[in-house]
Amino acid sequence: MRARFPLYAKILGWFFLNLLVLIFVFLLLVNAQFRFDLGWVFATAARERVNAMRDLVVSELNNTPPDEWDGVLDSFSDAYKFQLALFDENGERLIGAADPLPPEVRLRVIQSVTEKDHNVEAFLRTTNPSRYWLLVSADPDNIQAGGPMHVVLVAEANSVTAGGLIVDLRLWWQLALGSALFSVIFWLPLLRGMTRSIGQMTDATKQIAEGRFDVRVPANRSDELGLLAEAINQMGLRLDGFVKGQNRFLGDVAHELCSPLSRLQMALGIIEQRADSRQKLYAALAIEKASQISELVNQLLTFSKASFGGPTIHIQPVPLLPAVEEAIQLEKTDSAVIDSIIPADIIVSADPELLIRALSNLLRNAIRYGAESGPIRILAARRPDHILITVTDSGPGVPEAELPKIFDAFYRVDASRNRQTGGSGLGLAIVKSCVDSCNGSIIAENRFPHGLAIHVTLPAAVLDTPQAPLQPLAAES
Repeated sequence: MRARFPLYAKILGWFFLNLLVLIFVFLLLVNAQFRFDLGWVFATAARERVNAMRDLVVSELNNTPPDEWDGVLDSFSDAYKFQLALFDENGERLIGAADPLPPEVRLRVIQSVTEKDHNVEAFLRTTNPSRYWLLVSADPDNIQAGGPMHVVLVAEANSVTAGGLIVDLRLWWQLALGSALFSVIFWLPLLRGMTRSIGQMTDATKQIAEGRFDVRVPANRSDELGLLAEAINQMGLRLDGFVKGQNRFLGDVAHELCSPLSRLQMALGIIEQRADSRQKLYAALAIEKASQISELVNQLLTFSKASFGGPTIHIQPVPLLPAVEEAIQLEKTDSAVIDSIIPADIIVSADPELLIRALSNLLRNAIRYGAESGPIRILAARRPDHILITVTDSGPGVPEAELPKIFDAFYRVDASRNRQTGGSGLGLAIVKSCVDSCNGSIIAENRFPHGLAIHVTLPAAVLDTPQAPLQPLAAES
């Protein structure tokens, strides 16, 4: 499936549309601010500056003796950063230290006399060397130079700006900044839409990686990002089907094994009662193995139930302290020291049975690996919108690279471990399934200098009505 409007086409189209808008605005400004009936373009503001300079020079000359006019033009030349001179109708220099006029500039002066153009304004460029020439008429009535004549004030500059008289760079900087600001505002909706879609897909893939396959991304775009969103939704849907199918298969197998296991345990019990002293040892070993199989089957059933959720899950406000006390009673041993710091007023939103089962498995895991190294602690703290439960031990911890995997079903940190050293690999997977079914999250981190801390986040709740006491969990084996 191809995108109806490819992303590159959108970007290119938006770019050329932006360019056309800028060109259109620029032409409007040129049409409003510039006139093209001269040898060069004069902005209205530039014309005003030129006329003001011309009037100031003429006024100063009229108030100064003719033998001091060269000094007057020199002072203006220093002030404006270009050379000023007065030329007659023949293109001959009258006053000033300007270089001789190039032929094209001299011709333009003579043409102004021939055409009787007493309002001449021109801006010319010559090469070898590169020079810029500003021509503006001076009122002969204000200059006494042997009778009325047409006098042209000529300014010779090294740059097109003519010392800021013709081209004011501030205007161009303002135009550039305005264009940049307009482009940012113009591009912002397109870029914001793209980054929003990418952000939504990033969040969705993170949740899918955490096992939340029901997440969906809005797929209302007609470009490649829309196709990617649809692909992510399809991936989540397929993964959800695969995982649920796997869990359903495990649950069905475990359920089908329950009855044969019960009959097997009953038969082994009868055999043990009737066996002689030598055979009792073998019968006891067989009963122990059958019990281990039964425990594994119960764990599979628990894992399947927690994974499926649905109508069997009853989310309600649950006081945390009684749930923790129940879990401690189920898992405590003579060799383990379990300290709990749980405020009595903390209420979580969870399924009571799944909450106790998750806490029990966390404590069982901590006792298995850290009971001999120090006390096990279970803490709870209130956050703005959730409750944080932490279970810590002082055991060997987990390699950093293995931390994200310890909540996977049947995963063991050391693949060589057996049930005596590493369990079935379902304990923490059951915890994660229980927590996920209660709309919570779980992470693990190593403690310094050693030990493991597991953090469970559950939604906070308010206990509106008194709850019935929590029912003890049925034995799993």
